Amino acid sequence: MSEEHDPAETEPAAENDTPDMARGERIAKWLARAGTASRRDVERMIEEGRIRLNGAPVTHPASFVTPGDIVLVDGKPVNAPERTRLWRYHKPDGLMTTHRDPQGRPTVFDSLPEGMPRVVSVGRLDVNSEGLLLLTNDGELARRLELPSNAWLRRYRVRVFGVVDEKRLADLARGSTFDGVTYGPIEAGLDSRKGDNAWLTVSLREGKNREIRRVMAGLNLHVSRLIRLAYGPFSLGTLKKRELEEVAPKILRDQIPGLSGTTPPRPRRS
Repeated sequence: MSEEHDPAETEPAAENDTPDMARGERIAKWLARAGTASRRDVERMIEEGRIRLNGAPVTHPASFVTPGDIVLVDGKPVNAPERTRLWRYHKPDGLMTTHRDPQGRPTVFDSLPEGMPRVVSVGRLDVNSEGLLLLTNDGELARRLELPSNAWLRRYRVRVFGVVDEKRLADLARGSTFDGVTYGPIEAGLDSRKGDNAWLTVSLREGKNREIRRVMAGLNLHVSRLIRLAYGPFSLGTLKKRELEEVAPKILRDQIPGLSGTTPPRPRRS
């Protein structure tokens, strides 16, 4: 996945998985809330035989976890989900937004300070992109914030090489199609120009794989730098590269209705 791509381009049908005190909570949701992985990834891990519940291999996502149960992932115990927390992280280019890279390239999660709980990202930024990346210890929250129905605006600063046609940029607001792929409305404006290089501000609410780069290529523009400035109400602000800051519990509750208790924020760390 890349700079504008979110794992949930289509929203799945709603399911009734409110925890039942007698039978517990579905293991996929339990592990997602624990920050292990998204529900979808947990289901894949179950198929791969990587999860055990009270010593027995889990073979179906409709298995339930109750208080006191022991859950192992890849042989390691997983603690019960903690209260939901969210961090703003300034991702530099050159880091992969994945927990494990088959090619051994450095990842965002390798760069986090010691003492951080296990976290997952809200959406992803590709290896050459930089800027704001939201991290959370609650996979369910990550899934919720990625859904198209959330409709949060994601804003980027984009440097391009080529001749910028401002009318074609404005036309992107009506949607566009390039190489047979249809894209939703994109707000794009020219900020500055120097020779063949220009800086744009680009905003969208729903992202497909490498959307900004591909749409700009459709306008004969090459993206040489892409920086995410904001994801919904959360902005990059003055965070330096590789710097991490927890969102205050009150702000988290105000911006994301329905969240339960949170923990006090930790000071900024880099």
